[in-house]
Amino acid sequence: MKNENWDDLRLFFHVAREGGLSGAAARTGISAPTIGRRMLALERATGRSLFVRSPTGYVLAPDGEVLFERVRGMQLVAEDINAWQEEVFTLPIVATMADSWIMHFLTRRMDAIWTPEDDFRMCLKTHDAPMDLTYRDANIAISDHRPQIGNVAAMPAGTMGFAAYCARPFDQERNCNWISLATEGATTASARWVFQQTGLWITLWTNTPRNLLDLVRSGAGRGILPCFIGDHDPRLVRIGPVLPELEREIWITMHDDERQRPEVRRVIDRLRDLFNRDSALFAGEVGDA
Repeated sequence: MKNENWDDLRLFFHVAREGGLSGAAARTGISAPTIGRRMLALERATGRSLFVRSPTGYVLAPDGEVLFERVRGMQLVAEDINAWQEEVFTLPIVATMADSWIMHFLTRRMDAIWTPEDDFRMCLKTHDAPMDLTYRDANIAISDHRPQIGNVAAMPAGTMGFAAYCARPFDQERNCNWISLATEGATTASARWVFQQTGLWITLWTNTPRNLLDLVRSGAGRGILPCFIGDHDPRLVRIGPVLPELEREIWITMHDDERQRPEVRRVIDRLRDLFNRDSALFAGEVGDA
């Protein structure tokens, strides 16, 4: 037998179990003539007679019985794998929404929020505009404001500080240029801060926070970043104090109808613990130490 594929062995299994081609055809959706040709090809490949054929059906020959016992074990394993795969799609989902900065942090600390051993799946959504759970686009939202309307509940999760950063090799004496987020995408005070200042030499604009971070890292200029991003990155250095006018509260918001779902509750508790553990980093106190 030379590298026979599983499809032929699977067809053999169904012919043997159903006792003929018509039963195997009904089971697999493959026509009886095609299955018959495949069984002849399998016998040629193995060099053995696998069936005793008669007008009433197919009966296993002695060599067929030996092969059937082996293939039956393979079929059981295949069915077990299929069942295992299908289980994934029955697991509940916890959708969590946050802005680009928070999501950057969460994806780097995913092991504190979710692991492959959990009995639920996670969906992470980046959303830089104001968040609204009214239409249940997510189960949990992490944002800088406490919702005033809607069927939601919220809990405080600390404060977020912002400061100016540059790459360590950046020559601060020779170069005074800044990088800014573009005005059309600047939905927060921190995103607007650079272009609202007078006298700053802005030489680069970008439309996403992730691009801003990469540009500052590359040494292209100075930029305003959350302290939990800048102070945690060894490639960056803080070049000024935490800006009090940019300080933001962090709120974990959840839809009131779903917050008692066990998997949603677990994610909320893990997020709360994570923000508590890193509260000094978020507030910008780590860089001041």
